[in-house]
Amino acid sequence: MVVSREKTPTAQETFLQMAKAAGLRRRLLVTLGLLILVRLGIYIPVPGIDRVAFEAAFQNSAIAGFLNIFTGGGLAAVGILALGILPFINASIIIQLLTSAVPKLEELQKNEGEMGRRKIGQITRYVALGWAIVQATGITVGLLRPYALNDSPWFVIETVLAITAGSMFVMWISELITESGLGNGASLLIFVNIVAVLPQTLGNTIDYAQTGGRQAIAQVLILLLVFLVMIVGIVFVQEGTRRIPIISARRQVGKKMYRERTSYIPLRLNQGGVMPIIFASAVLVLPSSLSGLAQNTPLSGVLNQVGLALRPGTVWYVIAYSLTILFFSYFYASLISNPEDIAQNLKKMGTSIPGIRPGKSTIAYLEGVLNRLTLLGAVFLTFVAIVPTFVESATGVTTFQGFGATSLLILVGVAIDTAKQVQTYVISQRYEGMVKQ
Repeated sequence: MVVSREKTPTAQETFLQMAKAAGLRRRLLVTLGLLILVRLGIYIPVPGIDRVAFEAAFQNSAIAGFLNIFTGGGLAAVGILALGILPFINASIIIQLLTSAVPKLEELQKNEGEMGRRKIGQITRYVALGWAIVQATGITVGLLRPYALNDSPWFVIETVLAITAGSMFVMWISELITESGLGNGASLLIFVNIVAVLPQTLGNTIDYAQTGGRQAIAQVLILLLVFLVMIVGIVFVQEGTRRIPIISARRQVGKKMYRERTSYIPLRLNQGGVMPIIFASAVLVLPSSLSGLAQNTPLSGVLNQVGLALRPGTVWYVIAYSLTILFFSYFYASLISNPEDIAQNLKKMGTSIPGIRPGKSTIAYLEGVLNRLTLLGAVFLTFVAIVPTFVESATGVTTFQGFGATSLLILVGVAIDTAKQVQTYVISQRYEGMVKQ
């Protein structure tokens, strides 16, 4: 995509458009209303649970605390929205991986246009439904059943149905936000869930600093300083682009001769945005989610061991997290920027990269640039994600455990992406005003 050099809307212009432009204001209100609705739904409880005993056991589980981050407290509250958007995220991972492997799905995505994307979306919903049933069964059998007031098959069936229905409701809300609101619905729901548990995390950190003396205060300040540096690094990665210069050939239309024009193709340092982080986190919690489903089977012990090995803060977690970020970064880069498509579009537009022949040479050049950018972005993301974990271990401040750099990456990345979409609407309103004049 070729862009022109336009002035970025100021904060004053953005807020003014939010107040005056009916379309942007409506989208903003729809987004806020739906997010509030999901937050309220988290506290609708699943009946038949001994909550006091469950909460006592839940607080001592690192994996459960990590899952609770992505459900916004829904798992700890044992609400009908306990799964949140996780089944839809897992279904999206499965479908996007299959799209590259199954020719029929690849054809739907590339050649069928909007109709093909709708069909893939429908398939993703069905997969999300099946995955929600699997995860709801695992949570009910593995986590909730030991604390049931009346342990019976009906308790399992009713709880699975309630949690599955809640997950489908959240998926529907996320699609409504994407279509009628601002930003990506799934990303915004995870964003709100993380923000919801942030006050408790900060409160625990302040209590630790107050009761631990000067040493504890110094440890907390060091950790907060590291988080601040990480935020700057995340913004740098999210905003970093490599501009590939392109030049348009001279052309004559009638008697008028148009001169050569220069522009550029912006290739982002982090092509996938925040999605590689979300997908990597979702993959790492799969063994723990499935261990309850495979209870009393030989596979249960394997899943439990894998879940313990991949709990946040362990060496295996760091290694697996790094590899999955690297994989999904390359995977998303291949989906978003296809060198062959870019080269063909440049050829159709009569433009070329200076010093590079059109055709295969352009494809090879773009592939090399994309591979280097993706590797650099993935390594930087991995570094940003891992460093706070080591700092937490070194300082001994465990109040941020479960929050960590993963949540920080998602918060900053989603905020940047949503702000860019708001700016896009503001620019469109600016052009509409110029046309009316």
